[in-house]
Amino acid sequence: MELVYSPVIAAARALFAAQGLRFRVEGAQHVPTKGGAVMVLNHIGYMDFTYAGLAARPSGRLIRFMAKDDVFRHPMSGPLMRGMKHIPVDRSAGLASFRAALTALRAGEVVGVFPEATISRSFELKEFKNGAVRMAQAARVPLIPTVIWGSQRVWTKDHPKRLGRTRTPISLSVGEPLVVDRKDDADEATARLRQAMQELLHAAQEVYPPMTGDDAVFLPARLGGRAPTPERAAELDAAEAVERAARRSAD
Repeated sequence: MELVYSPVIAAARALFAAQGLRFRVEGAQHVPTKGGAVMVLNHIGYMDFTYAGLAARPSGRLIRFMAKDDVFRHPMSGPLMRGMKHIPVDRSAGLASFRAALTALRAGEVVGVFPEATISRSFELKEFKNGAVRMAQAARVPLIPTVIWGSQRVWTKDHPKRLGRTRTPISLSVGEPLVVDRKDDADEATARLRQAMQELLHAAQEVYPPMTGDDAVFLPARLGGRAPTPERAAELDAAEAVERAARRSAD
């Protein structure tokens, strides 16, 4: 039992119960019961990291997530994130976080990585950065492809929070571990990883309860929903990046 992580998990599970969230976890047996591993996840909502840990619970594992360093500087979330031994990421200087992740992996921890870096507005997989693969290669640990679906209905970009008792179904699907050799091309391995996760995501979408009416905004355009296409989502992301840079300059 960990002094910070365990109470946070208990509080989160109580919150999920109050919200009536209905979780479906498949493939949890693929999370190793011991030793280091990189759990690689898609990113469709702000609460993804809180739900993703449920995929590792059957194996008795805790996930040390890599997260933006802004979260660690917040007076409330910062102490919790540090207490749970998550790993801060400074996007302008990523070497320190890469080394911290390697230290955790070599110590036998499961490190959680979102290779898209930001939330996907289209709810499709964005392009992956190859950092997760490079960490797995350097630490000689497997990659655990994992996808989440349904979390966008709770809280995501460009939509209001829905944190009440929504009874939202959320699925987590864990694929077979992917082992990469140090000699493998990191970009090619990342493409294989993305393909595996895309297959998992499409399978999860096929069996998920229909999203109709107002909820069609949370369904990809590919499936007839009203979410932005990947191309439109990329335009929105670019505009957001420009606005963020302007704010930093003003500060």
